[in-house]
Amino acid sequence: MAESAVKFVLSKLGDMIVKEAQHLGSVGEKVKWAQTELMDIQCYLKDADSKRRKGDARAENWLNQLRDIAYRIEDATDTFYLEVEDNRQNDPSFLHKLKKLCHKPMEVPVLHKLATDLDDIKKVLEGISNSKAVYSIDPLQDGGKGNTIVMPFRRAAYQDVDETEVVGLDADKNKILKLLRYEETPRRAVITIVGTGGLGKTTLAQMVYKSAKADFKYHIMLSVSEQFSLTDLLRKMLSKLKYSVPKKQDVGALISELKDLLTSRRYLIILDDVWGPVLWNQLKDALPDVKNGSRVLMTSRFIDVAKSANPDPRMPPYELDFLSDEHSLDLFLRKAIPYEESDEKCPSDLIELANALSKKCKGLPLALIVLGGIISTKDQTYHAWKGVLDTMDWHLDGKDCMNVLAMSYEDMPYYLKSCFLYLASFPEDYEITATRLVNMWVAEGFIPQQDRKTMEETSKDCLEQLFQRSMIQVSSRSPNGSIKYCRVHDLLRDLAMHQAGKENFVTVFPQPQGINHPSKLATRRASLQSCSPHLIECLGPYTRSLLWFGHNNSVPSYSEFKLLRVLEIVGVNMSHVTNLKGLDKLIHLKYLGFKNCFQLNVSTSSFGRLKNLQTLDLRGTSMQQSPMGLWTICTLRHVLTGKWSCSGLPSRGDFINLQTLKWVCVMETWLSHVPGLSNLRTLGLSNPYTEWWDPVPNLLGTLTSLVSLGIRTHSENHIPKEIIYPRALANYQNLQNLYLDGVWSENVTLEAGSFPPNLVKLTLMGSNFRQDPMMELGKLKSLKKLRLDHIYKGMQMICQEGFTVLESLILNERLDVFTIAKGAMPKLKYLGYSTIFVKKLEVPPELKHSTSIVNLQYKKFLSW
Repeated sequence: MAESAVKFVLSKLGDMIVKEAQHLGSVGEKVKWAQTELMDIQCYLKDADSKRRKGDARAENWLNQLRDIAYRIEDATDTFYLEVEDNRQNDPSFLHKLKKLCHKPMEVPVLHKLATDLDDIKKVLEGISNSKAVYSIDPLQDGGKGNTIVMPFRRAAYQDVDETEVVGLDADKNKILKLLRYEETPRRAVITIVGTGGLGKTTLAQMVYKSAKADFKYHIMLSVSEQFSLTDLLRKMLSKLKYSVPKKQDVGALISELKDLLTSRRYLIILDDVWGPVLWNQLKDALPDVKNGSRVLMTSRFIDVAKSANPDPRMPPYELDFLSDEHSLDLFLRKAIPYEESDEKCPSDLIELANALSKKCKGLPLALIVLGGIISTKDQTYHAWKGVLDTMDWHLDGKDCMNVLAMSYEDMPYYLKSCFLYLASFPEDYEITATRLVNMWVAEGFIPQQDRKTMEETSKDCLEQLFQRSMIQVSSRSPNGSIKYCRVHDLLRDLAMHQAGKENFVTVFPQPQGINHPSKLATRRASLQSCSPHLIECLGPYTRSLLWFGHNNSVPSYSEFKLLRVLEIVGVNMSHVTNLKGLDKLIHLKYLGFKNCFQLNVSTSSFGRLKNLQTLDLRGTSMQQSPMGLWTICTLRHVLTGKWSCSGLPSRGDFINLQTLKWVCVMETWLSHVPGLSNLRTLGLSNPYTEWWDPVPNLLGTLTSLVSLGIRTHSENHIPKEIIYPRALANYQNLQNLYLDGVWSENVTLEAGSFPPNLVKLTLMGSNFRQDPMMELGKLKSLKKLRLDHIYKGMQMICQEGFTVLESLILNERLDVFTIAKGAMPKLKYLGYSTIFVKKLEVPPELKHSTSIVNLQYKKFLSW
């Protein structure tokens, strides 16, 4: 990662020279020297990296030295900024004094320290530069001085399991379905799919679940992973079967409750990615055997898991085999040449190479998919494909798969390598929100600036590139096609963790066996994925990123990590923390998140010094008032809070960078800074008082870049017509997502023509309509996703026609009958409803075959 570190530091040095020239004085020449030397060294990076990939240990050592010296330069400059800010806080005239004495650095401690650090760095950097010739590292013409172009990839449609894209698993699926339906075994039976990582066990389990769930009253599929919590697992299982689960139940009570629920029903439980026999030994008492044909299906890499769970010889472990050469070639070509149906479309001069490449993967689907992803980024020429075959080290027995995965990593441009390695920061099987990841990448400085694009747009293109290369799995997409949630396959996460540790890029705590902790001073980014508070002691003052995934009440002392750029705390109860002491010292902080932390007390904290903050994410965390000084930060780009947690904006401020703002309380002072919100793309408004809505229509009329709008009010107050149908709203060409939660005024009727013309997602909650809304809603020609939640007073809804492109409908209504007439909703793929509320569902036969109709057995709220 030397290239990434050097480019990042060069950007910082360039900014420093421009912005701080009047304060640096003679020290500025030392900064310019470091910048010039690094720019010269850039030309040698490609050759050094090429030699490293061929096994040249000296080139690898040279790159590691260069990466470490880039880190030292970053530390020196960031510490200088921090000390200048501390001095300015203590002495408002400090900057004036600094400007006056900048040519006498010995008299100014902060300049003297920077000069001393740069002198030490110069000696090391000169040695690194001189060793180029010794190591025979040569300059290349494209050594990195040119502009970086991030090419957006074509977006492929995604479904949870598209069986038309699955190769070689049909026979396996049918065999397992037969075992599940084996009527001669009425007793609860446990079937385990066993095979190595990347073989397709999870895909096969999903296919089986999709086909078999209709045969069982209760059906659950959950991922377990290596580091599981029995309590969390039981709670997840219960949440699939009932409305709510008490938070303080112990394991014994959870097991008892789950057993009681399952005793009276035939059930199918699928547990994916089980790592040891201990899970079944702990869980089996919760899964009763009442001889009604209930089944448990597990997937595992270990055969002892299968044998411990089911010693019955009639149900032996199902050992999943590798793909045949024919199936391997088929899968490889589907990824290497997207959108082609078979090898008949593959150029004839490439078929032989395709066979050779696919055979190198030894029938392992994940390796085939990843290798196909690499080839898909190359030209469809003999020389391009032959180059991949020739440059791959295929000779290490037993390591072919990891070689393929490592090759995919090495094939990435430097910025994409940083994005991929950052995924090691998230726990195993963790579902990652795309917007969260995109904003973190921007804050970390991974994303190159592109003309006519925001950093977030370029960052989303990087995420698409990782998907195109099969380095991530997409869990779901938004109606506009962008990635909404993603996750990382275990083997690819292992690769990211291994490479991130080797490059000193991210350190995961606790460390996997066989990997040593780096020194405190060397830890650049840290991910704490354990509840042990002592792990914070492993971190040092130069840590730039801290992700804290916890289930206890411990929080770090922020003052110990003054150079942080990214700080996120997830799942820690913050209600007992009376203040956020030290947080206001983090002047380099660009991303701050307190996710699902219950209550956050910010009354004694000032955010005004966080002058570089770009993202504040408080989703899942309530807050009684805005932090002091928050709205004085001009760099803010994204502010996301709970639906009732953030007070309105002040009467003055510069919000030209603000793109996301939700949820905020409407106040009349909004009108004074409408021009400053011209780049806003996502807006969520909440309002406890009807009279406070008056300024909103004028505000919405100015937000021409708005893509997503949410409006919510208290249940006892009505949303006035001017808010539901502001004059400008129907002309909004960009608005795609609309969320309206609240009772509509009685003089307002539903009118399809008053909605934005390109609306693709609509959520209506608590509207209180007296007439069936489906006729008007069916006229929305771009609508793909619709959620209706207690909006209608009647007892029967009928969809006679329309909804020509609707793909997803979630219905949370109390109805006697819900009817979809023949020809309506022709593209519907998902229909979610509750049999508790909807007594009868009438759907035409053609939709029954093409649509996943799901009984929502628990209260399910979609995020907006």
